[in-house]
Amino acid sequence: MKVWLACFVLLFALAELFQWMKQFSLPLPIYILGGAFLAIASNYDKLGGLRLLLHDRALINSASQPSIAQSTAQSLQSVSMTTASASQQMQPRAKEPR
Repeated sequence: MKVWLACFVLLFALAELFQWMKQFSLPLPIYILGGAFLAIASNYDKLGGLRLLLHDRALINSASQPSIAQSTAQSLQSVSMTTASASQQMQPRAKEPR
């Protein structure tokens, strides 16, 4: 009997809460601020536009990460090596005498 009474009270409280929430509304600026907060919180690990705020963090990590010039030079070297090996493979071979 106690379980039935607890379930009845719980369902009654949920129904009343649902009725109250249907009539509850927030002003538009609260929704805008909430949306901005959720966008920042969900993209916090990407840090796209917040580079100015993390300037000190970037200085700390700069020693361990290659610069853009270094990574570009490395990628250009790998492309030139790939192109050179591909051109060697495409050269026609001399026919062997029979």
